[in-house]
This record gives sequence, structure tokens and C-alpha cells, in this order.
Amino acid sequence: MDIAFLFPFILLIGVMFLMTRSAKNRQRQAMEMRNSMEPGTGVRTIGGLYAEVKEVREDSVLLEIAPGVHTLFAKNAIGAVLDAEEYERIISGDDSYPDDDDTVVPDDASALTEGEGDRVELDKTDAEDRDRAESRDDRDDDGENGSARS
Repeated sequence: MDIAFLFPFILLIGVMFLMTRSAKNRQRQAMEMRNSMEPGTGVRTIGGLYAEVKEVREDSVLLEIAPGVHTLFAKNAIGAVLDAEEYERIISGDDSYPDDDDTVVPDDASALTEGEGDRVELDKTDAEDRDRAESRDDRDDDGENGSARS
């Protein structure tokens, strides 16, 4: 047998081994994260629900989603175990981050062009041409609909 014939198979087996290994590593990390839960810990479910752990059972977790409101979730439904500071910031609705460097993200594109001298203004003739074209389109629409003018 020629080694060139075996090379693609060896390569395929190696890639499959690496993929399996990384998947097992992610599963192990997720299991360790879920096992680190204890009563009082803040968590986020895979559905995006933030809650506090009240009781950890074998395969499930009792979560308090609002004061006095408890619900039972499977451990596999826990997407992240949050540290106390992050959980409190999210629950209190505080949008400031401790490492915030006063970066402002504009809500729309107009804020990006404010104060720049490169603005293009329509002069009077451009506006008149636009108005004439719009009125011409309106007349064409009336003619197409078969309406008669008197």
C-alpha cells in the first residue's frame, strides 16, 4: 500500500480526535460551572432568565425568580453562574460597567456626522426639481388608474 493513500484517512481521524476532545472539554467546563452553584448564587438560564439559587438538588435547581416566587429548573438549563457583583448589577438595572472608559455609542448615524463641514445641503433648484418630479409621478399615477380630470 502506498502511504499517500492512507494520509487522508489519518488526517480525518486526527481531526475527529481533536473535535471530540474539545467538545468533551467544553462539557467538563459546563459541568464544573453547574456544580459550583450553591444557595445565594446568581445564575442565568439558557433562556436568559436571571435568578438566585435557593436550593441545589441532584439533577435540578430551585431558583427564586422574584421575591417569594420559586421555580424548579434542570441543572442543564443553567447557562452561566454569575459572580455576586455582576448579578447585583444586572438585577438592579445598573447599566454602568466598572471598566467603562466613557465611550459613547451613538443611537443613530446622524450623531456621527455632527460638527463636520462635509455636509451636503440641497440648494433651492435641487428641491424644486424634486418637487416637480414628485408632482409628475402623482399625475402619472392618476392617468394609470383611468381617472378622468375635469
